Amino acid sequence: MSKTSDYNRVSVLIVGGGPAGLAAAIKLKQLQPDRGVVVLDKAKHPGGHNLSGAVLEEECIDELLKNIDPNWRNNKGSEIFARKVIQDDTYMFPSKTSKINMGTPIKLAKLCQLGFGKLVHKGDTLISISQLTRWLTGYAQQLGVELLHGFAIREIIMSEDKTKALGVRTQEQGLDHAGNKQFNYVPAEDIYADNIVLAEGALGLLTEQFVNEAGLKRKATPLFSVGVKEIFEVSDQQYKDFGDNRCVHAMGYPIWDIISGPKMFGGGIMYAMGDNKIAVGMIVGADWKECDFNPQEALVHFKSHAFVEPFIKDGKIIEAGAKMIPEGGYHAIPRDVETKSIGRNNVVILGDSAGLVNMLKIKGLHNAIYSGIYAGAALAACGDDHDAVAAAYTKLLDASSIDEEMREAANYRQVVAKFGNLLGFPISVVGNLLPRLDIEPDYEAMKPTKYKYRTEKHFDKDAFVAAGNVDHREEQPCHCHVLDESICENICKPKYENLCSGYGRPCITFCPAGVYDLVAGQMKPVNALNCLHCKTCQNKCPYDNLRWFTPEGTGGPDYKFS
Repeated sequence: MSKTSDYNRVSVLIVGGGPAGLAAAIKLKQLQPDRGVVVLDKAKHPGGHNLSGAVLEEECIDELLKNIDPNWRNNKGSEIFARKVIQDDTYMFPSKTSKINMGTPIKLAKLCQLGFGKLVHKGDTLISISQLTRWLTGYAQQLGVELLHGFAIREIIMSEDKTKALGVRTQEQGLDHAGNKQFNYVPAEDIYADNIVLAEGALGLLTEQFVNEAGLKRKATPLFSVGVKEIFEVSDQQYKDFGDNRCVHAMGYPIWDIISGPKMFGGGIMYAMGDNKIAVGMIVGADWKECDFNPQEALVHFKSHAFVEPFIKDGKIIEAGAKMIPEGGYHAIPRDVETKSIGRNNVVILGDSAGLVNMLKIKGLHNAIYSGIYAGAALAACGDDHDAVAAAYTKLLDASSIDEEMREAANYRQVVAKFGNLLGFPISVVGNLLPRLDIEPDYEAMKPTKYKYRTEKHFDKDAFVAAGNVDHREEQPCHCHVLDESICENICKPKYENLCSGYGRPCITFCPAGVYDLVAGQMKPVNALNCLHCKTCQNKCPYDNLRWFTPEGTGGPDYKFS
């Protein structure tokens, strides 16, 4: 696996081949070219599981690459970074046909140095995170990083005293539905490492296992949003009318009605992506209360808004996807109880795995890349003192702009969740002067209430999955599990069946991929092959009764434009 180690041992093992993990690998290899660095990623191809909006503060890229390719913008990045935001629009949609421009209030808030004024994207770069990942992969390979795709990791191997990680165990391959070995069986493999970097994205399985086993603590409950997105290919005129350097953020309809509800956190997005492509999406706080709500149905309503529809009408959907976004903020970052490290001893946690998203900006990609840079620098500085890495990494991060950003937004999402959108947004201006608020987990927020804009026409989830290029080997064991079927039958069914008309259970409604369905009246994960790996099920089941496990490597979506 490395020229400087045995086949199953490496100096530094990075789990997750997204921007954060690649930034760590690139930075470390710049500083220590002879260090053995391996990146494991479960996607079939670089960027295959990376989905985002994304608006990027690209100074982080310059920090990462300035010493190995000072002219990166022109040499290799001319297409990736071609679209700077010139027109930055934020609207309130009071109804399906109306809009209010929020530009002036945001500018005033910025002038007064209020939190709401951070919602400015002019000068940032509109980017495909999938393409960015493939681009960064090239730099990592150039420096000698070993990138292994299609490797799913089942668990992290801990020391007996649980103070450090020894390595990881890969997922078995070639099992049938019942777990029997087939002719193509490949056993699990243990890969040992001196240091492990966790960069799996939101709700990473290894990250959460490590947090629990190593005794890391969060001061606040992690909160999330669900993001669903479609990439439209539109006509020349439609794209020209929208603008090649434009991003739009909208709040209000169809997830927030100030007077009569719904009262969900989040909103819609529209980003110019080049080549007549426009990304259209909905981001909805996963603490929604409506038991029959489906974020994709909200996306349908958003697309039909009088402002949005003319830009995408008759356009072709060429890609679609879903993901979870961490919103818990500063106090939800997992830290070692004694040292306050983001990780422990020889393990560090990066990017969305740590929850480094600034909700005042609605951005986290730059923080993920910076966290990778600091992890690479800490690994290089500590050398053979492997157990000092977590503390060194955290010291760099806590002295950086990441810490400043996360502290500024420390109570923001909690204030909005506590007081609702109408009161929460203005109160959030002084949110950090309030006591730290701890909010219930997202799944506990669900109530037996219905979504106001529910329609009889169900969203075509199969078409959505097909647009995400989802593929899993058919005969493998199911990776989506119901922990206790009696809870579904005896508790969930009586409470929600009559409210979730046409589906019968909240999870059947909200799963973006239609994984869950009724079989002979029993709720089952019968369509696990459709899974988009967003993990909404694990976070939103009202009884915390669903679990997502890692399927075989190469399975899942295969994003190209997102």
